[in-house]
Amino acid sequence: MSIFLIRHGETDCNAARIVQLPEVPLSARGVTQAGRLAHRLAALGVGAIISSDLRRALMTAEHVRAATGAPIALDEGLQERNFGDLRGQAYADLKIDLFAPEYEPPGGELWERFHARVDAVWPRIVAAAAATSGNLAVVTHGLVCYSLALRHLRLPADEDPVARWHNASVTIVDGEAPWSVRLLNCAAHLENDGPAGGAV
Repeated sequence: MSIFLIRHGETDCNAARIVQLPEVPLSARGVTQAGRLAHRLAALGVGAIISSDLRRALMTAEHVRAATGAPIALDEGLQERNFGDLRGQAYADLKIDLFAPEYEPPGGELWERFHARVDAVWPRIVAAAAATSGNLAVVTHGLVCYSLALRHLRLPADEDPVARWHNASVTIVDGEAPWSVRLLNCAAHLENDGPAGGAV
């Protein structure tokens, strides 16, 4: 049994390098990516799905459900880091590094608060994996994947957590402690899809 850690498909905000708005849907390209991802996961077997309740993640999860027949449970703890008043702004127009460890986005989450939220969702993922007959798919966002990899997963010796996760990528994690990653941030199913979207 494995945990499939998945980043949602591309949105127009990803493509335009705009800080993501909560209810932005998948773009046409993102829908295609989600379909390819779902086809790959159907071949591997999925018994259950946990998804962020943000629209782009849920749309991705619905493709996985259609391909596998697995039920979806929503968990708001899997939402992307809240960048508050910066949402909707172009990265190129920002005069700060919004990913800097000490930066607190106005109206948003400090890294410390964000990591604490993701820490709190990890035991729920572990419990769901233990209760699932088959593999568990977890559909979430780039910085959630990063936080989990940084704080809870054992990566291969030559790998570091990456802040930039490919849209519609899958990371395969052994379904029991020490939660070893067998495949990290893989988007081979999107071959010839073009450049990956941004971090959030």
